[in-house]
Amino acid sequence: MTDLKWYVLYTSSRAEKKVAQRLIEQGLEVYLPLIEELRQWSDRKKKVQKALFNGYLFVKTSRPNLWQALQVPGAVKFVHFAGEHATVPEKEIETIKRILETGVAVETDNSEIEAGQIVKILGGPLQDMEGECIQKGNKDYFIIRIPGISQNMMVNIPRKYLEVVG
Repeated sequence: MTDLKWYVLYTSSRAEKKVAQRLIEQGLEVYLPLIEELRQWSDRKKKVQKALFNGYLFVKTSRPNLWQALQVPGAVKFVHFAGEHATVPEKEIETIKRILETGVAVETDNSEIEAGQIVKILGGPLQDMEGECIQKGNKDYFIIRIPGISQNMMVNIPRKYLEVVG
């Protein structure tokens, strides 16, 4: 039995949903984290779903089958780090899903984060999660790192719900 892992697939611009659908039609397990955004046009406002991480989606497959995913239109390449295919642990995929299911406001940020304190969330829908806390302006942000794609999820958590654990 070949080991299935979550690989990080880079897609062409704004093709994440189409690529995800094509991969699902091929029988592959795909995770495309989506967030809702209110878009303003000259004549109307509309809520649209967009990819949380622009140009990225996750494909659960085995290494020998990576080429299969690259055959679909819009798939560009699998992300590599230090010559190896980037993979994301199941636990991190579950963390992203859990955050998005809560409906809390999420921003993504791919800037480097300076070393900060590790915190645990004491209350609310994300209770008991741990992550890195940074300060941005006068707000506290809870950071979930997704190293496979050099992205971070930032969630605004009131200071009273954060306990420093490291």
